[in-house]
Amino acid sequence: MFTLVAGSVPAGLGATAKRGSLWRFRATADVFPSFIPKEVERIKDPFARKLATRIERLPVQLSSSNSCIMSSCVKPLSPSKTSPVVLLHGFDSSCLEWRYTYPLLEEAGLETWAVDILGWGFSDLERLPSCDVATKRDHFYQLWKSHIKRPMILVGPSLGAAVAIDFTANHPEAVDKLVLIDASVYTEGTGNLMKLPRAVAYAGVYILKSIPLRFYANVLAFKSISFTRSSDWTKVGRLHCLYPWWEDATVNFMISGGYNVSSQIQQVCRKCFCHLSI
Repeated sequence: MFTLVAGSVPAGLGATAKRGSLWRFRATADVFPSFIPKEVERIKDPFARKLATRIERLPVQLSSSNSCIMSSCVKPLSPSKTSPVVLLHGFDSSCLEWRYTYPLLEEAGLETWAVDILGWGFSDLERLPSCDVATKRDHFYQLWKSHIKRPMILVGPSLGAAVAIDFTANHPEAVDKLVLIDASVYTEGTGNLMKLPRAVAYAGVYILKSIPLRFYANVLAFKSISFTRSSDWTKVGRLHCLYPWWEDATVNFMISGGYNVSSQIQQVCRKCFCHLSI
């Protein structure tokens, strides 16, 4: 199990690249959900386009308020008898982060979910709830309780690993095993960012959304890819940022203090597999 999942970011790209023709960017007549920003039509990556067609919104009732969030995720095509695999994403990302690995997991016969963490991804946040850690945890738990319903193999890359640790420490009954990839679990939340004046925080978030910064991040992470592919992946990576509530949700998370889970690690009594990219 771990060997398959651990290659998702970014090692899984190598295995997929060997398929040759699947890597040619050809836009097809894909039908996307109406709630996905229309800019998805400009994405050429066939894996991103295909996974985007499968994103749907499920109702999730928060226990901390009367809010019902139409929450975005990719559901499995069919259930299995084994523990479901639930994929979280990293900081300020979406379920499209798993566009190359998700098909491999399905081909292996695994019941696989790709879930958007509250505040990011493609959920409907027009009536924005708090996006602090406690609310993110409650949202994910209510989604699991209403829709997944069985102990899961929880996969978290980068900040998603901190989300997984925090969730498992508070709801161990929902987790069978953990898979952590390049885990960011020893940082002390958002640090000094929580002390920023709101105007400065919004300015920083505006830069975070910018095409040059997103493009540069792709260049740093994937040095051997072409300019065309890096540009396309930039479109994929910032697609969720195009919602009008994205800035508010991200600033809300920043000033709330973020994830600080180092003290919770010893509370996790579940088998855990860790992978570090080199």
